[in-house]
Amino acid sequence: MLFHVISPSYGYVKASHDVIRHPRLGSDAKVLITYVQGLPPGRAERALSDHAKWIGIKGRAYQKAKAQLKEDGFVHEWRRQNDGGLWVTDQLVSNVSLSDEEARRFRDARTESPQVGPSGHYPAVGYPGTRSAGGYLPVDEEREKNSTHPPSKAIPDSIESVESEPASEPDREPDAETAPPRDAEVVEAERVLLSLRHANPQLHLGVREARGLAEAAADWLRRGVKAAELRLALVSELPAGGVRSAVGFLRYRLVQKLPEPVCAQASVPAGVPSPARLLIPCEGSRHEHLFRPKGDETVCVPCAQEAAWRAHAAKWPAYVPDRGDDFEEPEPLPWRERVAAVLAQDASGGAG
Repeated sequence: MLFHVISPSYGYVKASHDVIRHPRLGSDAKVLITYVQGLPPGRAERALSDHAKWIGIKGRAYQKAKAQLKEDGFVHEWRRQNDGGLWVTDQLVSNVSLSDEEARRFRDARTESPQVGPSGHYPAVGYPGTRSAGGYLPVDEEREKNSTHPPSKAIPDSIESVESEPASEPDREPDAETAPPRDAEVVEAERVLLSLRHANPQLHLGVREARGLAEAAADWLRRGVKAAELRLALVSELPAGGVRSAVGFLRYRLVQKLPEPVCAQASVPAGVPSPARLLIPCEGSRHEHLFRPKGDETVCVPCAQEAAWRAHAAKWPAYVPDRGDDFEEPEPLPWRERVAAVLAQDASGGAG
Protein backbone atom coordinates (compact mmCIF):
# COMPACT_ATOMS: atom_id res chain seq x y z
CA MET A 1 0.00 0.00 0.00
CA LEU A 2 1.25 3.44 -0.93
CA PHE A 3 0.85 6.37 1.47
CA HIS A 4 2.93 9.18 0.03
CA VAL A 5 1.61 9.59 -3.52
CA ILE A 6 -0.06 12.44 -5.42
CA SER A 7 -3.79 11.96 -5.79
CA PRO A 8 -5.26 12.13 -9.33
CA SER A 9 -6.58 15.49 -10.51
CA TYR A 10 -10.12 14.21 -11.09
CA GLY A 11 -10.51 13.59 -7.36
CA TYR A 12 -10.61 17.31 -6.52
CA VAL A 13 -12.36 20.46 -7.71
CA LYS A 14 -10.77 23.90 -7.69
CA ALA A 15 -13.46 26.25 -6.43
CA SER A 16 -13.07 29.95 -7.07
CA HIS A 17 -13.17 32.38 -4.17
CA ASP A 18 -15.62 34.48 -6.22
CA VAL A 19 -18.12 31.64 -5.84
CA ILE A 20 -17.34 30.43 -2.32
CA ARG A 21 -17.29 33.92 -0.78
CA HIS A 22 -20.16 35.34 -2.83
CA PRO A 23 -22.54 37.11 -0.42
CA ARG A 24 -25.75 36.61 -2.47
CA LEU A 25 -25.37 32.93 -3.37
CA GLY A 26 -26.89 30.30 -1.13
CA SER A 27 -25.32 27.00 -0.20
CA ASP A 28 -27.33 25.07 -2.82
CA ALA A 29 -26.23 27.45 -5.58
CA LYS A 30 -22.56 27.18 -4.55
CA VAL A 31 -22.70 23.38 -4.36
CA LEU A 32 -24.46 23.16 -7.73
CA ILE A 33 -21.99 25.36 -9.62
CA THR A 34 -19.03 23.61 -7.99
CA TYR A 35 -20.44 20.21 -8.94
CA VAL A 36 -21.00 21.25 -12.57
CA GLN A 37 -17.49 22.71 -12.74
CA GLY A 38 -15.92 19.36 -11.84
CA LEU A 39 -17.88 17.27 -14.36
CA PRO A 40 -15.97 15.39 -17.08
CA PRO A 41 -16.50 16.58 -20.68
CA GLY A 42 -18.83 13.68 -21.52
CA ARG A 43 -21.43 14.66 -18.92
CA ALA A 44 -21.34 18.42 -19.35
CA GLU A 45 -24.03 18.46 -22.03
CA ARG A 46 -26.86 17.41 -19.73
CA ALA A 47 -29.44 19.84 -18.38
CA LEU A 48 -28.71 21.72 -15.18
CA SER A 49 -31.84 20.28 -13.54
CA ASP A 50 -30.55 16.73 -14.09
CA HIS A 51 -27.32 17.54 -12.28
CA ALA A 52 -29.29 19.16 -9.44
CA LYS A 53 -31.43 16.04 -9.03
CA TRP A 54 -28.31 13.89 -8.94
CA ILE A 55 -26.94 15.79 -5.90
CA GLY A 56 -30.35 16.03 -4.17
CA ILE A 57 -31.38 19.61 -5.02
CA LYS A 58 -34.98 19.40 -6.20
CA GLY A 59 -38.17 21.42 -6.39
CA ARG A 60 -38.23 24.84 -4.84
CA ALA A 61 -34.60 24.61 -3.66
CA TYR A 62 -33.41 24.11 -7.27
CA GLN A 63 -35.56 26.97 -8.56
CA LYS A 64 -34.18 29.32 -5.90
CA ALA A 65 -30.56 28.32 -6.56
CA LYS A 66 -31.01 28.69 -10.31
CA ALA A 67 -32.57 32.14 -9.91
CA GLN A 68 -29.60 33.27 -7.79
CA LEU A 69 -27.09 31.99 -10.36
CA LYS A 70 -28.95 33.67 -13.24
CA GLU A 71 -29.24 36.95 -11.36
CA ASP A 72 -25.49 37.14 -10.69
CA GLY A 73 -24.46 36.04 -14.21
CA PHE A 74 -23.23 32.49 -13.51
CA VAL A 75 -26.00 30.84 -15.58
CA HIS A 76 -27.37 32.03 -18.96
CA GLU A 77 -30.19 30.48 -20.99
CA TRP A 78 -31.40 30.88 -24.60
CA ARG A 79 -34.42 29.32 -26.30
CA ARG A 80 -34.26 28.41 -29.98
CA GLN A 81 -36.04 26.24 -32.53
CA ASN A 82 -34.11 23.35 -34.02
CA ASP A 83 -34.29 21.95 -37.55
CA GLY A 84 -37.17 19.64 -36.61
CA GLY A 85 -39.32 22.51 -35.37
CA LEU A 86 -38.96 21.68 -31.65
CA TRP A 87 -38.01 24.31 -29.07
CA VAL A 88 -34.84 23.60 -27.10
CA THR A 89 -33.07 25.50 -24.31
CA ASP A 90 -29.30 26.12 -24.37
CA GLN A 91 -27.65 26.65 -20.97
CA LEU A 92 -24.24 28.14 -20.24
CA VAL A 93 -22.75 27.68 -16.74
CA SER A 94 -19.52 29.49 -15.77
CA ASN A 95 -17.56 29.86 -12.53
CA VAL A 96 -17.14 33.59 -13.13
CA SER A 97 -19.83 36.20 -13.52
CA LEU A 98 -20.53 37.05 -17.20
CA SER A 99 -22.74 39.70 -18.71
CA ASP A 100 -25.30 38.86 -21.36
CA GLU A 101 -23.11 40.18 -24.15
CA GLU A 102 -20.05 38.23 -22.96
CA ALA A 103 -22.07 35.03 -22.62
CA ARG A 104 -23.54 35.51 -26.11
CA ARG A 105 -20.09 36.01 -27.64
CA PHE A 106 -18.80 32.90 -25.87
CA ARG A 107 -21.77 30.91 -27.17
CA ASP A 108 -21.27 32.10 -30.74
CA ALA A 109 -17.54 31.36 -30.58
CA ARG A 110 -18.02 27.70 -29.76
CA THR A 111 -17.12 25.48 -32.63
CA GLU A 112 -18.67 22.31 -31.26
CA SER A 113 -22.39 21.94 -31.87
CA PRO A 114 -24.58 20.26 -29.24
CA GLN A 115 -26.46 18.46 -31.99
CA VAL A 116 -25.33 15.01 -32.99
CA GLY A 117 -23.78 14.88 -36.45
CA PRO A 118 -24.28 12.16 -39.03
CA SER A 119 -22.59 8.88 -38.25
CA GLY A 120 -19.99 7.32 -40.49
CA HIS A 121 -21.02 4.67 -43.04
CA TYR A 122 -19.03 1.71 -44.25
CA PRO A 123 -18.43 1.60 -48.01
CA ALA A 124 -20.48 -0.83 -50.06
CA VAL A 125 -19.04 -4.19 -51.02
CA GLY A 126 -17.63 -4.50 -54.56
CA TYR A 127 -16.78 -1.99 -57.23
CA PRO A 128 -18.98 0.64 -58.84
CA GLY A 129 -20.62 -0.41 -62.04
CA THR A 130 -22.69 1.08 -64.83
CA ARG A 131 -26.47 1.28 -64.64
CA SER A 132 -28.23 -1.29 -66.81
CA ALA A 133 -31.35 -0.42 -68.80
CA GLY A 134 -33.54 -2.29 -71.24
CA GLY A 135 -33.36 -6.05 -71.45
CA TYR A 136 -36.72 -6.80 -73.06
CA LEU A 137 -38.01 -7.08 -76.60
CA PRO A 138 -40.17 -4.31 -78.08
CA VAL A 139 -42.88 -6.77 -79.20
CA ASP A 140 -43.61 -7.78 -75.56
CA GLU A 141 -44.22 -4.19 -74.46
CA GLU A 142 -47.61 -3.41 -72.91
CA ARG A 143 -48.90 0.03 -73.84
CA GLU A 144 -52.05 1.97 -73.03
CA LYS A 145 -53.87 4.31 -75.34
CA ASN A 146 -52.90 7.38 -73.28
CA SER A 147 -49.27 6.41 -72.65
CA THR A 148 -46.75 9.26 -72.72
CA HIS A 149 -43.83 7.06 -73.83
CA PRO A 150 -42.89 6.96 -77.52
CA PRO A 151 -43.96 3.78 -79.32
CA SER A 152 -41.48 0.99 -79.94
CA LYS A 153 -40.42 -0.15 -83.38
CA ALA A 154 -42.53 -3.32 -83.50
CA ILE A 155 -46.14 -2.40 -82.61
CA PRO A 156 -49.20 -4.41 -83.71
CA ASP A 157 -51.73 -2.76 -85.98
CA SER A 158 -54.43 -3.09 -83.35
CA ILE A 159 -52.61 -0.63 -81.06
CA GLU A 160 -52.47 1.95 -83.86
CA SER A 161 -56.20 1.68 -84.34
CA VAL A 162 -56.76 2.13 -80.62
CA GLU A 163 -54.58 5.25 -80.49
CA SER A 164 -56.45 6.78 -83.39
CA GLU A 165 -59.69 6.79 -81.41
CA PRO A 166 -60.23 9.92 -79.26
CA ALA A 167 -59.96 9.35 -75.54
CA SER A 168 -63.24 9.58 -73.72
CA GLU A 169 -63.38 12.64 -71.50
CA PRO A 170 -64.46 12.20 -67.89
CA ASP A 171 -67.93 13.19 -66.91
CA ARG A 172 -68.07 16.84 -66.10
CA GLU A 173 -70.59 18.85 -64.23
CA PRO A 174 -72.76 21.05 -66.44
CA ASP A 175 -71.76 24.67 -66.32
CA ALA A 176 -73.88 27.19 -64.52
CA GLU A 177 -74.77 28.82 -67.84
CA THR A 178 -75.89 25.60 -69.55
CA ALA A 179 -77.59 24.03 -66.46
CA PRO A 180 -81.37 24.53 -66.36
CA PRO A 181 -82.61 26.93 -63.68
CA ARG A 182 -83.84 25.24 -60.51
CA ASP A 183 -86.85 26.17 -58.43
CA ALA A 184 -86.45 28.12 -55.22
CA GLU A 185 -88.02 25.24 -53.28
CA VAL A 186 -85.43 22.80 -54.65
CA VAL A 187 -82.56 25.10 -53.68
CA GLU A 188 -84.00 25.59 -50.19
CA ALA A 189 -84.57 21.85 -49.79
CA GLU A 190 -80.97 21.08 -50.77
CA ARG A 191 -79.73 23.60 -48.23
CA VAL A 192 -81.83 21.95 -45.52
CA LEU A 193 -80.53 18.49 -46.42
CA LEU A 194 -76.91 19.65 -46.28
CA SER A 195 -77.50 21.25 -42.86
CA LEU A 196 -78.65 17.96 -41.28
CA ARG A 197 -75.03 17.04 -40.52
CA HIS A 198 -74.94 19.76 -37.86
CA ALA A 199 -78.01 18.33 -36.10
CA ASN A 200 -76.85 14.69 -36.20
CA PRO A 201 -73.59 13.33 -37.68
CA GLN A 202 -75.41 10.17 -38.81
CA LEU A 203 -77.31 12.22 -41.43
CA HIS A 204 -74.19 13.51 -43.18
CA LEU A 205 -74.89 13.89 -46.91
CA GLY A 206 -72.65 14.76 -49.81
CA VAL A 207 -73.49 17.37 -52.42
CA ARG A 208 -74.58 14.80 -55.02
CA GLU A 209 -76.64 12.89 -52.46
CA ALA A 210 -78.41 16.02 -51.28
CA ARG A 211 -79.09 17.06 -54.88
CA GLY A 212 -80.69 13.67 -55.57
CA LEU A 213 -83.08 14.07 -52.61
CA ALA A 214 -83.77 17.77 -53.14
CA GLU A 215 -86.80 17.19 -55.40
CA ALA A 216 -88.50 14.91 -52.83
CA ALA A 217 -87.80 17.42 -50.06
CA ALA A 218 -89.07 20.28 -52.22
CA ASP A 219 -92.51 18.62 -52.31
CA TRP A 220 -92.74 19.27 -48.56
CA LEU A 221 -92.01 22.96 -49.04
CA ARG A 222 -94.58 23.21 -51.85
CA ARG A 223 -97.21 21.83 -49.48
CA GLY A 224 -96.73 24.65 -46.99
CA VAL A 225 -94.10 23.08 -44.68
CA LYS A 226 -91.44 25.51 -43.47
CA ALA A 227 -87.72 24.75 -43.67
CA ALA A 228 -87.37 24.48 -39.87
CA GLU A 229 -90.32 22.06 -39.70
CA LEU A 230 -88.81 19.93 -42.49
CA ARG A 231 -85.48 19.77 -40.65
CA LEU A 232 -87.20 18.77 -37.41
CA ALA A 233 -89.20 16.04 -39.15
CA LEU A 234 -86.03 14.52 -40.64
CA VAL A 235 -83.81 14.55 -37.53
CA SER A 236 -86.38 13.51 -34.89
CA GLU A 237 -87.14 9.92 -33.80
CA LEU A 238 -84.07 8.27 -35.33
CA PRO A 239 -83.75 4.46 -35.09
CA ALA A 240 -82.38 3.14 -31.81
CA GLY A 241 -79.75 1.06 -33.61
CA GLY A 242 -78.46 4.02 -35.61
CA VAL A 243 -78.78 5.02 -39.25
CA ARG A 244 -76.95 2.68 -41.60
CA SER A 245 -77.49 4.67 -44.79
CA ALA A 246 -78.34 8.35 -44.54
CA VAL A 247 -79.53 8.52 -48.16
CA GLY A 248 -81.87 5.54 -47.86
CA PHE A 249 -83.25 6.61 -44.51
CA LEU A 250 -83.99 10.18 -45.66
CA ARG A 251 -85.53 9.03 -48.96
CA TYR A 252 -87.86 6.64 -47.11
CA ARG A 253 -88.87 9.30 -44.58
CA LEU A 254 -89.46 11.96 -47.24
CA VAL A 255 -91.79 9.66 -49.15
CA GLN A 256 -93.62 7.99 -46.26
CA LYS A 257 -94.17 11.09 -44.10
CA LEU A 258 -95.20 13.45 -46.89
CA PRO A 259 -97.91 15.71 -45.38
CA GLU A 260 -101.27 16.54 -46.89
CA PRO A 261 -101.40 19.55 -49.21
CA VAL A 262 -102.49 22.77 -47.57
CA CYS A 263 -105.53 24.52 -49.05
CA ALA A 264 -104.44 27.39 -51.23
CA GLN A 265 -105.33 30.72 -49.73
CA ALA A 266 -105.29 34.08 -51.34
CA SER A 267 -101.92 35.37 -50.38
CA VAL A 268 -101.32 39.09 -50.15
CA PRO A 269 -98.12 40.15 -51.90
CA ALA A 270 -95.44 41.33 -49.53
CA GLY A 271 -95.07 45.05 -49.25
CA VAL A 272 -98.64 45.86 -50.29
CA PRO A 273 -100.57 47.42 -47.36
CA SER A 274 -104.06 46.11 -46.63
CA PRO A 275 -106.89 48.60 -47.25
CA ALA A 276 -108.07 50.48 -44.16
CA ARG A 277 -111.55 49.67 -42.87
CA LEU A 278 -114.21 52.35 -42.53
CA LEU A 279 -115.20 53.85 -39.19
CA ILE A 280 -118.43 52.46 -37.70
CA PRO A 281 -120.43 53.55 -34.61
CA CYS A 282 -119.91 51.53 -31.44
CA GLU A 283 -122.95 49.68 -30.06
CA GLY A 284 -121.73 49.76 -26.46
CA SER A 285 -123.41 51.40 -23.50
CA ARG A 286 -121.00 54.29 -23.40
CA HIS A 287 -121.45 57.57 -25.19
CA GLU A 288 -121.67 57.56 -28.95
CA HIS A 289 -118.31 57.25 -30.67
CA LEU A 290 -116.73 55.71 -33.75
CA PHE A 291 -114.01 53.09 -34.00
CA ARG A 292 -112.20 51.19 -36.76
CA PRO A 293 -112.89 47.44 -36.50
CA LYS A 294 -110.26 44.78 -37.26
CA GLY A 295 -112.82 42.11 -38.10
CA ASP A 296 -116.58 41.73 -37.79
CA GLU A 297 -116.88 43.18 -34.27
CA THR A 298 -119.43 45.92 -33.54
CA VAL A 299 -118.15 47.01 -30.11
CA CYS A 300 -114.88 48.76 -29.40
CA VAL A 301 -112.32 47.26 -27.05
CA PRO A 302 -113.01 49.49 -23.98
CA CYS A 303 -116.77 48.87 -24.18
CA ALA A 304 -116.23 45.14 -24.60
CA GLN A 305 -113.99 45.04 -21.51
CA GLU A 306 -116.55 47.02 -19.47
CA ALA A 307 -119.36 44.67 -20.50
CA ALA A 308 -117.22 41.65 -19.62
CA TRP A 309 -116.51 43.02 -16.12
CA ARG A 310 -120.23 43.67 -15.54
CA ALA A 311 -121.09 40.13 -16.59
CA HIS A 312 -118.37 38.76 -14.30
CA ALA A 313 -119.62 40.79 -11.32
CA ALA A 314 -123.21 39.67 -11.96
CA LYS A 315 -122.21 36.02 -12.10
CA TRP A 316 -119.74 36.03 -9.20
CA PRO A 317 -120.64 38.92 -6.86
CA ALA A 318 -118.05 40.08 -4.34
CA TYR A 319 -118.46 38.82 -0.75
CA VAL A 320 -119.42 41.59 1.73
CA PRO A 321 -119.73 40.57 5.42
CA ASP A 322 -123.02 41.44 7.13
CA ARG A 323 -122.31 44.13 9.69
CA GLY A 324 -124.91 45.66 12.00
CA ASP A 325 -125.61 49.30 12.62
CA ASP A 326 -123.66 49.25 15.90
CA PHE A 327 -120.52 47.84 14.24
CA GLU A 328 -117.51 50.07 14.62
CA GLU A 329 -114.30 49.65 12.71
CA PRO A 330 -111.47 49.04 15.22
CA GLU A 331 -108.51 51.35 15.11
CA PRO A 332 -105.36 49.76 13.73
CA LEU A 333 -102.82 48.89 16.41
CA PRO A 334 -99.13 49.69 16.05
CA TRP A 335 -96.92 46.77 15.18
CA ARG A 336 -95.28 46.68 18.63
CA GLU A 337 -98.64 46.24 20.36
CA ARG A 338 -99.70 43.56 17.85
CA VAL A 339 -96.48 41.62 18.45
CA ALA A 340 -96.95 41.89 22.25
CA ALA A 341 -100.54 40.64 21.95
CA VAL A 342 -99.45 37.65 19.84
CA LEU A 343 -96.68 36.77 22.33
CA ALA A 344 -99.08 37.04 25.26
CA GLN A 345 -101.57 34.79 23.50
CA ASP A 346 -98.89 32.21 22.77
CA ALA A 347 -97.73 32.31 26.41
CA SER A 348 -101.24 31.83 27.75
CA GLY A 349 -101.89 28.98 25.34
CA GLY A 350 -98.64 27.25 26.30
CA ALA A 351 -99.35 27.59 30.01
CA GLY A 352 -102.83 26.10 29.58
